[in-house]
Amino acid sequence: MSFNTFGRVFRFTTWGESHGPALGAVVDGCPPGLPISEADIQPFMDARRPGTSRFTTQRQEPDVVKILSGAFEGRTTGTPISLMIENVDQRSKDYSEVAKAYRPGHADYAYDKKYGFRDYRGGGRSSARETAARVAAGGVARLVIPEVTLIAYVAELGGDSIDPARFDAAEIARNPFFCPDPEAAKRWEAKVDAARKAGSSLGAVVECVATGVPAGWGAPLYAKLDSELAAACMSINAVKGVEIGDGFAAARLSGEHNADPMRPGVDGDPEFLANHAGGIAGGISTGQPVVVRVAFKPTSSILTPVETITRHGEASEIVTKGRHDPCVGIRGTPVVEAMVALVLADQKLLHRAQCG
Repeated sequence: MSFNTFGRVFRFTTWGESHGPALGAVVDGCPPGLPISEADIQPFMDARRPGTSRFTTQRQEPDVVKILSGAFEGRTTGTPISLMIENVDQRSKDYSEVAKAYRPGHADYAYDKKYGFRDYRGGGRSSARETAARVAAGGVARLVIPEVTLIAYVAELGGDSIDPARFDAAEIARNPFFCPDPEAAKRWEAKVDAARKAGSSLGAVVECVATGVPAGWGAPLYAKLDSELAAACMSINAVKGVEIGDGFAAARLSGEHNADPMRPGVDGDPEFLANHAGGIAGGISTGQPVVVRVAFKPTSSILTPVETITRHGEASEIVTKGRHDPCVGIRGTPVVEAMVALVLADQKLLHRAQCG
């Protein structure tokens, strides 16, 4: 059985393949009466769009989103919102070798074992192309949470981290890496160029911070805000790890250093002196910024020869031709932001359903 739907009250289903005629999402559970237009969603599509620099895949897709249903006279109707993005620059011939042998690190073998056959053209549903639909759905989710400000950026690329002391949010939109540290962005140019020219790829860590999330969103145990965020971000192609707040670093702290001390604040709300918990305690938001970090592995489709086997179990070697991101984490940044938005929209509506 396959699962293509995520969410509880605010739900979305993605459909389509990398080399099909189109892909998209159906968003259900969106409250009625919210102002909506394609222009509200398109800026997020443009941020994820391929071919915008030499540091990403050179596949030329305009990624223009079309709203097919669920809106009338510029407002949501409360019915399913169907979003479509056409594929216009497929080159299926680039994948002739992939049809014969599996790409190590990709989902080729796993899909074949599960379904008995696979769409080898770009990986079908396993392609990161599917994330365009998530970003479109995330654009709708943002309409539900206007009180929340989301910012995502690459915090580490190829093992090289940003310097927090040089963090400048304005820099994120000024370079092709979504990098808030201008000096790190310059270093990354050389790193990605070198990997691309060598026929290799690099991994990255994306951090997303959501401010304005009020205290109380989430639920204990089986619908925790942090577990929902982890599930959402782990579902993104090429993601191998998710941290909330200090994450694994918390295991290396003592209790007094890991605590987030509180002092009396305004209107009876506490003033927190730290945020090691990443804005979530007991599965419920505390009112502090919600911090999520997501680790992307290096792109599996590379030009460096790698040992593999054919579909018939014969020893082989494969070189993946075509147009691929030398670092999938770069364009993964808008996807992480979209998935966090989708979870927060769902959690807001869940909170309202139980607590009014």
